[in-house]
This record gives sequence, structure tokens and C-alpha cells, in this order.
Amino acid sequence: MKVTIERAALLRALGHVHRVVERRTTIPILANVLLSAKDGALTLKATDLDLEITEKAVAEVAQPGATTLPAHTLYDIVRKLPEGAQVSLEATGDAGQLTLRSGRSRFSLSSLPESDFPDVTSGDFSHSFTLAPADLKRLIEKTQFAISSEETRYYLNGIYIHTLDVEGQPMLRAVATDGHRLARLELPAPKGSEGMPGVILPRKAVTEVQRLIEDAQGDVSVELSTNKMRFAFGDALLTTKLIDGTFPDYARVIPAGNDKRLTVERDAFAKAVDRVSTISSERGRAVKLALSEGKLILSVTNPDQGSAVEELEADYDGPPLDIGFNARYLLDIAQQLDSDTALFKLADPGSPTLVQDRDGASALYVLMPMRV
Repeated sequence: MKVTIERAALLRALGHVHRVVERRTTIPILANVLLSAKDGALTLKATDLDLEITEKAVAEVAQPGATTLPAHTLYDIVRKLPEGAQVSLEATGDAGQLTLRSGRSRFSLSSLPESDFPDVTSGDFSHSFTLAPADLKRLIEKTQFAISSEETRYYLNGIYIHTLDVEGQPMLRAVATDGHRLARLELPAPKGSEGMPGVILPRKAVTEVQRLIEDAQGDVSVELSTNKMRFAFGDALLTTKLIDGTFPDYARVIPAGNDKRLTVERDAFAKAVDRVSTISSERGRAVKLALSEGKLILSVTNPDQGSAVEELEADYDGPPLDIGFNARYLLDIAQQLDSDTALFKLADPGSPTLVQDRDGASALYVLMPMRV
């Protein structure tokens, strides 16, 4: 194999694929990136057996061929080369060696044969559709924070994506929950997504999709089956295994009869929660909300540190109500709201609370209360 490529193009592709590679792996080939040169392009591929990213970059191919190199080492070398440099990759006659040249720099790198590299992308996809990058970004950003990190409940370690009929309109919906809070976002279902299986996109794949969206040119092509999902971002292709589990019936925890409505200025509310939670205990982080007509009082009591109180103007005309929430969760949700106000729909101190920008908003959040 002999190929010459611009540093910028190689660095961009390596930047996308090398992140999939685990720094500690017991299988040597999984620490490597597969390089394949032919037809005027260099294709890079990396996998951890659950997730695979492939990216193609324009290159000058003098001799077609393929090999694998240590992913993180190669990325670090290319990253440290000067801007505008040309990079030459040549597999020498010695088995297991590749020479990288750029300017006056020369590296001799250990390689492993391409035949050892695993392929996780085989299999057919039953459904395919396209999404605008902004829509895919919104689906992920508005729900990702609520993904559970509890390994024992592995079926909550991702975003549940499915289609359903909402008042006669087909919708694509994303849901994430960790048992303490729930995030749900929906948008009109794209053509081709009707009847797709409900799938759970794993956390690591969610993170990589987010990163690839930032450089996406044009619509993102999505293909899926019951156990795999693929995203095409122009020259970059991400294929992931899905979480093999059943997502819980989340509709049961979304309250329908919460009749007490609190409307508060989002920014002022978030800043006040942040201030009073300064003295809350790291373990509990509980903030008490005392609601009464026209006002909201936030308070925190910590036996070791003292107490804090802040009063806000609010639109509330229900009976007085005291309810406690985790401060971090309140701030996470406030951060996701797009409008200047936050609408809380409450029932009682022991029941889940609904949070939205406004009635009928496409994004909906459910928060379980804490005892305070």
C-alpha cells in the first residue's frame, strides 16, 4: 500500500473514527484502525465490536492495499504534524511495518494484517429514512441528559426511539429516563419510518452521533433493524448494535391530571436554584419549593452548612404547596427549555411533576419529587 493524503483530511477522518477505539482492550486488533486505499480514496474504519465508524477521505493512491495501525498513536502523530502538510503512508516489504512520512518526519509503525479486523456491519436493515441534522440533534440533545448510568438496568442506558400515532399524526419520539426523571421529545415522523421497531440507542452511540452531527453536510440517512442502526453523515458512516432489552412503559409515569400550574421565568429560576443549592449536601442536593399565590420561595437546609432562601415572582394561583426536588435535575431540565418561561404542572408533594416550555410543547419532562 502506498498513499499520499493531506494532513487536514486525514486528521478529520481520524478524529471521527479513533474515539470509538477503547484505550484498554484485551484484543490487540481492536486497538487499531483499518486503513484501506483504493480508487482515489483512503477509507478508515474503527470498532469496539458494538460500534463501528467508517470514513472516506480523498487521497492519491499510488498502490492500493490495506493494513491496520494503532489508532490513538496514529491520531497523535497526525495531530502534531504542521498544518498544510502532506502525509505519505507506505507499507514496506517487512511484514507488520508501515512507514509514515511528512516533511522531514519519518515514523515506522507496527501494523497488524487487515484480515484480523472484525466486521460488525453485516446484516440487512428493514427501515430507512432521512432526518435534517437539526432534527436529529434536537432528538438527542433534549433527551440525552436523562439516560441512566446504572448498569444493572441496562435497558435504560440509552435513548428509546420509536414511531407512534398522535391524534392521527405519525410522530417520531425519543425517550430517556433514569427512574428519577424522564425526557421525551417528538417530531413529525419522516417518510420511511412508519412501522419501524422501537429501538434503544446506546449511550456511546448517542455521544458519537452527536459529534458527527456537528460536521454533517446535508440530511442524515438513518437505517435500522431490530438489532442494529446505521447513520450516514456524508463520508462518515456509523453502525451500532442496539440495546437488547425492553424499554419500560414510560407513558404510565407521565402524569395526566396535574391541575396546579406554576409559571416562572426560566433564567431567573435556574440562577436562583443554582445559588441556594450551593450549601446543599452533595448526597441529597434537595431544594424545597414553597408555592403560594404570586410567589415561589426556594430554600435549602443543610445541618452542616446552614440554610439559604430566595424568593421569586411566579404565576401561581393554586393552594399553598411545598415540594422538594434534586437541584441538579432541576437545572438540567431548565437548560433544555427553549422559551423564556418554565411551566410546572404539579399534583402533590409525593407525585411526579410535569415540566414544559408551554402547553403542547414538543419536549416534555417528568421529575420525581424528593422528601425535604
